[in-house]
Amino acid sequence: PSRVTMRDAKSYCAVFLDDNNRRPIVRLYFNTRKKHFSVFDGKHESERYPIDGIDEIYSHADEIRRQARTLAGQE
Repeated sequence: PSRVTMRDAKSYCAVFLDDNNRRPIVRLYFNTRKKHFSVFDGKHESERYPIDGIDEIYSHADEIRRQARTLAGQE
Protein backbone atom coordinates (compact mmCIF):
# COMPACT_ATOMS: atom_id res chain seq x y z
CA PRO A 1 0.00 0.00 0.00
CA SER A 2 2.84 2.44 0.62
CA ARG A 3 3.74 2.32 -3.09
CA VAL A 4 0.22 3.25 -4.27
CA THR A 5 -0.48 6.96 -4.86
CA MET A 6 -3.37 9.02 -6.12
CA ARG A 7 -3.40 12.15 -8.28
CA ASP A 8 -6.46 14.19 -9.03
CA ALA A 9 -6.86 15.52 -12.57
CA LYS A 10 -9.57 17.69 -14.08
CA SER A 11 -11.68 14.85 -15.48
CA TYR A 12 -10.55 11.84 -13.40
CA CYS A 13 -8.63 10.68 -10.38
CA ALA A 14 -5.68 8.42 -11.18
CA VAL A 15 -4.14 5.73 -8.99
CA PHE A 16 -0.52 4.87 -9.75
CA LEU A 17 2.18 2.55 -8.51
CA ASP A 18 5.30 4.35 -7.23
CA ASP A 19 3.78 7.78 -8.07
CA ASN A 20 4.68 7.11 -11.71
CA ASN A 21 2.20 8.07 -14.44
CA ARG A 22 3.62 5.28 -16.60
CA ARG A 23 2.38 2.76 -14.03
CA PRO A 24 -1.39 3.34 -13.89
CA ILE A 25 -3.56 0.96 -11.90
CA VAL A 26 -7.00 2.53 -12.15
CA ARG A 27 -8.76 5.78 -13.08
CA LEU A 28 -11.89 6.97 -11.31
CA TYR A 29 -14.39 9.14 -13.20
CA PHE A 30 -16.75 10.63 -10.62
CA ASN A 31 -17.22 14.17 -11.98
CA THR A 32 -19.97 13.21 -14.42
CA ARG A 33 -23.57 12.16 -13.94
CA LYS A 34 -22.74 8.60 -15.01
CA LYS A 35 -19.89 7.46 -12.80
CA HIS A 36 -17.41 4.83 -13.93
CA PHE A 37 -13.86 3.65 -13.47
CA SER A 38 -11.20 2.07 -15.65
CA VAL A 39 -8.82 -0.73 -14.76
CA PHE A 40 -5.65 -0.91 -16.81
CA ASP A 41 -4.05 -4.05 -18.15
CA GLY A 42 -0.39 -4.72 -18.85
CA LYS A 43 -0.56 -3.01 -22.27
CA HIS A 44 -1.81 0.37 -20.97
CA GLU A 45 -5.26 -0.41 -22.33
CA SER A 46 -8.19 0.00 -19.99
CA GLU A 47 -11.57 -1.57 -19.43
CA ARG A 48 -14.34 0.82 -18.32
CA TYR A 49 -16.96 -0.21 -15.80
CA PRO A 50 -20.08 1.86 -15.07
CA ILE A 51 -21.04 2.10 -11.41
CA ASP A 52 -23.93 3.53 -9.42
CA GLY A 53 -22.02 3.74 -6.14
CA ILE A 54 -18.45 3.58 -4.92
CA ASP A 55 -18.97 0.20 -3.26
CA GLU A 56 -19.37 -1.45 -6.68
CA ILE A 57 -15.62 -1.10 -7.19
CA TYR A 58 -15.14 -3.96 -4.72
CA SER A 59 -16.64 -6.38 -7.22
CA HIS A 60 -13.59 -5.69 -9.44
CA ALA A 61 -11.00 -5.96 -6.66
CA ASP A 62 -9.29 -8.98 -8.23
CA GLU A 63 -8.64 -7.11 -11.49
CA ILE A 64 -7.30 -4.08 -9.64
CA ARG A 65 -5.00 -6.25 -7.51
CA ARG A 66 -3.82 -8.13 -10.60
CA GLN A 67 -2.80 -4.87 -12.29
CA ALA A 68 -0.96 -3.68 -9.19
CA ARG A 69 0.91 -6.99 -8.93
CA THR A 70 1.79 -6.90 -12.64
CA LEU A 71 3.23 -3.40 -12.33
CA ALA A 72 5.17 -4.41 -9.22
CA GLY A 73 6.68 -7.36 -11.08
CA GLN A 74 5.02 -9.93 -8.86
CA GLU A 75 2.94 -11.58 -11.56
